[in-house]
Amino acid sequence: MTELPDFFLRALLGSALLALVTGPLGCLLVWRRMAFFGDALAHAALLGVALGLMFELPIMAAVLGVGLLFALTLTLLARKPDLAHDTLLGILSPTALALGLIALHAMPGVKVDLLGYLFGDILALSARQLVYMSAGVALVLACLLALWRPLMKLTVAPDLAKVSGLPTARLELIFLALLALVIAAGVQLVGVLLLTALLVIPAATARRMARTPEQMALLAAATSLLASVLGLFASLYYDVPAGPAMVASAAGLFILSRIVR
Repeated sequence: MTELPDFFLRALLGSALLALVTGPLGCLLVWRRMAFFGDALAHAALLGVALGLMFELPIMAAVLGVGLLFALTLTLLARKPDLAHDTLLGILSPTALALGLIALHAMPGVKVDLLGYLFGDILALSARQLVYMSAGVALVLACLLALWRPLMKLTVAPDLAKVSGLPTARLELIFLALLALVIAAGVQLVGVLLLTALLVIPAATARRMARTPEQMALLAAATSLLASVLGLFASLYYDVPAGPAMVASAAGLFILSRIVR
């Protein structure tokens, strides 16, 4: 067997790190029926990329900042009863994506791999990016382990969680911040248009096989990892784009889970 190149090993490690957090966070998104919100937040990441390049900031920090601002804006607007939640997302999501594209177009002197940011370029993951990603994943995992039960209570019975004394508003903001951090960590791997798929599809696949929420979170992480590995090897041996191949593999596993009991 031929030795795998270093860039491929870094991609495998990066996809494994991403799977550790997209699994449980994706489950929370599915349980709370917020898949469209995750998609909108990922679209807003392109604006963060543009601002990071414009002001020479670290891309991950810029994406995280824009994601937090997007989540806070949506939270404040959602308090007004005259607009439905999905309507707000339908307004904010394409607006953030359009502003990001306009900002990138306004920088003619900056070379931007637009397809790389839209669809990801996990095979170009550097050692430094891997270190930053490891720190972000460790922070998200630590928060999830500490707040899993309160987040579950907020997800299953939000009114009961509020009556029982849980700081529901603070927990909501923490959950949105964790989601923004994961998107910031993963946007350069699979892109703003495909990242939500690795949050939602593995969780939907694991839902049918799990008996408890914890089992579903672990199975979702394992499914995300398997889909990533399958997609990366398909990219290596068949010369297909890595990010789309990972998402296609996740979709294949989902279809398989619906066929096989």
